[in-house]
Amino acid sequence: MAERWRGIFTILLTPFHEDHSLDEESLRREVDFVVAAGARGIVTPVNTSEFFLLADDERRRLAEVVVEQSRGRVPVVIGTAAPATATAVALTRHARSAGAAGVIAMPPYVVPLGPDGVLDYYARIAEAADGLPVVLQHVGGQVGVPLRADAIVRLAEAVPSIRYVKEETLPSTHRISELLRAAGDRLDGVFGGSGGRCLVDELLRGACGLMSGCQLVDAQVKVYDLLQAGDEDGARAAFVRQLPAQTLWGLVGLKVAKEVLRRRGVFNTTICRKPDPDLDEHDLAELDQALALAQPDLVAEAVA
Repeated sequence: MAERWRGIFTILLTPFHEDHSLDEESLRREVDFVVAAGARGIVTPVNTSEFFLLADDERRRLAEVVVEQSRGRVPVVIGTAAPATATAVALTRHARSAGAAGVIAMPPYVVPLGPDGVLDYYARIAEAADGLPVVLQHVGGQVGVPLRADAIVRLAEAVPSIRYVKEETLPSTHRISELLRAAGDRLDGVFGGSGGRCLVDELLRGACGLMSGCQLVDAQVKVYDLLQAGDEDGARAAFVRQLPAQTLWGLVGLKVAKEVLRRRGVFNTTICRKPDPDLDEHDLAELDQALALAQPDLVAEAVA
């Protein structure tokens, strides 16, 4: 039996040049950064990676670069969600051929499918994955297709390759508890999300780890490791130190996360394809204070 995934499976942000083309040099640096920072796995491209604004060829190239650069040091989970089942299947086949350890997909998000359509979508992804674990991404909001916990369990029963769920509908804490009660041993684990802003609560409720943006991955790893060691007070203190930076990201948008990666020597630019607002002087001042608070938990040597 394959080792079950546990810990911080960090989500890569997608770096762009000033002309908005994919910055492969920064992407490779990002892979090395998260591995050095202690991530147990890598996930990309998903919502935080702006996958919906990447061409299919860019998604395939991104998968190839990340798997190649990871060099087997940690498992790489490739996002293959798409509005059309055939596209998701093609991306899944490519992810497997590129060397991914698993795939992650939320249900089709432009025209939602009924229960039979969702089942067919995941069954065909699982067939294309050919034995790789499938992570069902359960997200709400504008692109989400919320499912009841019992519906997710039925999907996992019908499609045995669905071994994990990334739970980020609100409130994610309650949803994780509900899903774990309903799933029993039908799943190998449920990951939290929501930008890491409920990390301690999610882990204490039984989440197997976290899938969230990578700008403060080392701080999240510290929280996880302290909880695993039985030091809940230390974990909560470390969680509080990162919370202002994570909250600012959730409030203002993706450029906060990319600015952190730029400051940490990972990205060359903060260019986003997603039209999030630019940071103003007050945002930058708040980020200064937030990063100063989180500094004790950051791995200075993460970037060579």
